[in-house]
Amino acid sequence: MKDDIRLARLREKVSLLPTSPGVYQFLNADGKIIYVGKAKSLKRRVSSYFMRIDQQQGKLKVLVRQIEDIRHIVVNNEYEALLLENNMIKELQPRYNIMLKDDKTYPWIAISNEPFPRIYSTRRVVRDGTRYFGPYASVYIQKMLLESVRSIYRLRTCRLNLTEKSVADGKFGVCLKAHIGLCSAPCVGRISQKEYFESISSVEDILRGDLRKVVDTLREEMLAAASQLRFESAQKLKEKIEQLENFHSRSTVVNPSVGTCDVFYLLREDSSAYCNFMRIRGGNVISSMTVELKLGIEEQLSEILTFVISRISSELNGGLSREVIVQAELSNGELFDKVQFTVPKRGDKLRLLEFAEKNCRMYRAEQQRYLDKKSPELRAERLMEQMKKDLYLSEQPRHIECFDNSNIQGSYPVAACVVFRDGRPARSEYRHFNVKTVVGADDFATMREIIGRRYGRLLKEGAELPQLVVIDGGKGQLSAVYEVFEELGLTGRVALIGLAKRLEEIFFPQDSVPYYLDKNSETLKVLMHIRDEAHRFGITFHRNQRSKGFIHSELSDIKGIGEVTVSKLLKRYRTISKVRAASYDELCKVVGSRAAKILTEYFGK
Repeated sequence: MKDDIRLARLREKVSLLPTSPGVYQFLNADGKIIYVGKAKSLKRRVSSYFMRIDQQQGKLKVLVRQIEDIRHIVVNNEYEALLLENNMIKELQPRYNIMLKDDKTYPWIAISNEPFPRIYSTRRVVRDGTRYFGPYASVYIQKMLLESVRSIYRLRTCRLNLTEKSVADGKFGVCLKAHIGLCSAPCVGRISQKEYFESISSVEDILRGDLRKVVDTLREEMLAAASQLRFESAQKLKEKIEQLENFHSRSTVVNPSVGTCDVFYLLREDSSAYCNFMRIRGGNVISSMTVELKLGIEEQLSEILTFVISRISSELNGGLSREVIVQAELSNGELFDKVQFTVPKRGDKLRLLEFAEKNCRMYRAEQQRYLDKKSPELRAERLMEQMKKDLYLSEQPRHIECFDNSNIQGSYPVAACVVFRDGRPARSEYRHFNVKTVVGADDFATMREIIGRRYGRLLKEGAELPQLVVIDGGKGQLSAVYEVFEELGLTGRVALIGLAKRLEEIFFPQDSVPYYLDKNSETLKVLMHIRDEAHRFGITFHRNQRSKGFIHSELSDIKGIGEVTVSKLLKRYRTISKVRAASYDELCKVVGSRAAKILTEYFGK
């Protein structure tokens, strides 16, 4: 009843909203803004939240239940609404909006707004007339570029308040950098403000990725200097050109035919998303960044992409390029003035999107490694949830067991069971099995015996059962184990899969079609680890048994040496070579003088 009154009051308020473009805010009972949205028509957009409420899903349903009040701001057009929404989200950080989750600040190269501008590195963007270029995902690339332009154009790095008047009045002296040729010394008038700004203009072209224009200008100056016999000046200009071309060759190169464009790619994963942005100029990636987002109630890819493009573009010097490559059509692409959005289907532009996707996946992996290192408990939870999802399990596989058989043409048949807890080996729980009922090399019968013994005993003792059992093998081995599971009543209680080694194929019971996981999948890596660990553990046990068998057989053939003596020798020496190397006195201490004499005579001592 109370909720009906609340909804009726809100619907009445919605009916009074204008049909103009604008921004709306939803407030909760505490008066806190929990959602900010934009609309081409405020009335139509806000009213959609209160229609068919029972059919709404997920976060949207939770949001509507918390709305106690609605506010709105009318603007002139939808583009202004987009900008205002972006600023409000950044300032207010409402709970149910998409948010840039990453608090990492990327490095930029800044050119200060001064009579003699400085060029420097910064992680803070301040709107005071300073021009910013970037962002740069790699600090190394940013520093390399900064050092290159400083060495070519000898720009100042000091913080002196240089003006034409202060320079003319001779208030400053020459610094060490000017003495060693790293600064053009505008502080003492060695370079005019006009010449200094020409250098700054060239630097801006370089930072925008337009190296061709700068190189052509320098080449013309070099040729002119050479024709006037100013060979020293020509050599310096040549060195500048070589430095620029060297920098260009070290940049990430794409096909030059792509031209000038920006690239955005969005990778979604549950409640998070990762967006990579790349700026392409003249066949080179001149800047790149990846950000993580916490998703709100917006679920459409186009809506999320629109938000992140507007957010990132607001930080960029000069805004977006004329062409922007994206993976899907935007819901409000027309809001970005003079920008053409391209969704490539083939060719170099599609490869750019694939490159951006790779950057997203690498960034996500880096973030996960950082979080895993910081909190092993969170890593285990995330990994278990991922395995549950990838293998279609009903519960997290916190306890996994894997089995492997070993024999040589049926001789010394053994099996091994290894146990993983939370994705890691629990070596104290590993178990060996000597095969008792199977004659010859019969993997299927061996597997049936070992599985029956292992889980028959666990069921009888009321012990903990694993959530997942992995069999080293394909359809044949899996079918044999599934028969035992049916006999023991374990089907539906314990998940069962087979892992075939050749192609890392995963088989499920009663399904002949193999299932493949991505080769880089963490789930597959855990399954391969436990399979390889079972193989290693089983082979080691098999070798030990085989070695003991050979030793036992040779010692038992010695006339006068009984089983008790053989056991003592095996326990003390373990190998035939060590028994052969032992002296008479040493053997006396282990098996007595009579047996020691027989052994020394047998080994020819």
